[in-house]
Amino acid sequence: MAQNFSYPLTDIRVVIKGAGDLATGVAYRLWRAGFKVAMTELAQPLAIRLGAVFAQAVYVGRVNLEGIEACRIDDLSQVEAAWQEDVIPVLVEVTQEEIAALRPEVLVDGIMAKRNTGTRMADAPLVIALGPGFVAGRDVHAVVETSRGHYLGRVIWEGTAQPNTGVPGEVGGQSHKRVVYPPGSGIFRPAVTIGTFVREGDVLGTVDGAPVLARTSGVVRGLIHDGLAVTPAIKVADVDPRGIVEHCFTVSDKALAIGGGVLEAIMTHLTGCASRRTSRRLEVAATSAKSACAD
Repeated sequence: MAQNFSYPLTDIRVVIKGAGDLATGVAYRLWRAGFKVAMTELAQPLAIRLGAVFAQAVYVGRVNLEGIEACRIDDLSQVEAAWQEDVIPVLVEVTQEEIAALRPEVLVDGIMAKRNTGTRMADAPLVIALGPGFVAGRDVHAVVETSRGHYLGRVIWEGTAQPNTGVPGEVGGQSHKRVVYPPGSGIFRPAVTIGTFVREGDVLGTVDGAPVLARTSGVVRGLIHDGLAVTPAIKVADVDPRGIVEHCFTVSDKALAIGGGVLEAIMTHLTGCASRRTSRRLEVAATSAKSACAD
């Protein structure tokens, strides 16, 4: 078990790799709880929920999401000043060495690459990863389940999250149709804005002149940033069939559940409650036992 911390929670530094949808939910939960949070991002984030992610700060400089502010930071020396302003710093294109220079007590890999891009258990006293691609107890100390369903947000201290199925989670009765991919490679140009109501077949944007069409009716909840180079494998839009505009500009239920899992992992670590940890193997065994009894 990693070492416990003996100073106030408000002095504990948490670095979150990534500032997209799920990473934003983690930052939201931890910032509200009093932790010092810093985030890292690419120079051109591919997040599509730009109305509800801290990655948007990379493009516009500063954002306010549900009363929490985040700002783009281009130098490590500016991090402390951002914290003093009660703002989450979002660092752009930082190296592993620069992350280490921040001396985080907790590191969260929220990149959502579905694979480990270099995060190690030695990166911080407590290292947590979101979703598949990591083995808790080997690559990181804990993994938080990101797959929608019964296990969403659960903390895994031994083993892995459920594998990526490639099937988008169902929202408002729609799964595949709500997520939009471009017809080819090129530069994306939006024709609508986040929060716009569209019907199936409406043009959401273009990729090198080729139209990108809505596959279902609803409100545009996500839209990739204007001018980015995309391929058919990159999501460019998300249409929410529930049609609730407020959802476009608030942290998602899924992200909040995962953020709660990260907060649980940190507090379990801090309080030293090792006996209260669970593993994927134990959870699956319990599920199998209950199914046998039901039969």
